[in-house]
Amino acid sequence: MRAMYDEEAVAPSALAEKMGMTKGAISKLADRLVEKGLVERSSNPEDRRGLSLCLTPEGHRKIPRLAKLADQNDAENFAVLTTDERESLDRILKAFAQRRGLKTTPVD
Repeated sequence: MRAMYDEEAVAPSALAEKMGMTKGAISKLADRLVEKGLVERSSNPEDRRGLSLCLTPEGHRKIPRLAKLADQNDAENFAVLTTDERESLDRILKAFAQRRGLKTTPVD
């Protein structure tokens, strides 16, 4: 949702690329957010075969609070690491993903 905050509407494929996820993962995630009334799908005016995703007013209102909670969670969980350790962890995780050929982010 945070990736959609500054967008009027975005194609699922563009969102997948932006977030480093597969189109299928974005579709599953969008399904759940649509069910919760936070995201809506609409036909893409530039490509009548395609769909666009956009935040509902409720979804848009929730972003600042959810982003703050996510940032607090990251700060609390990674505060035990030094800056060098966080950078090392980031490098290690990226190397792991690259060497394993991981191209998707788990969402379930």
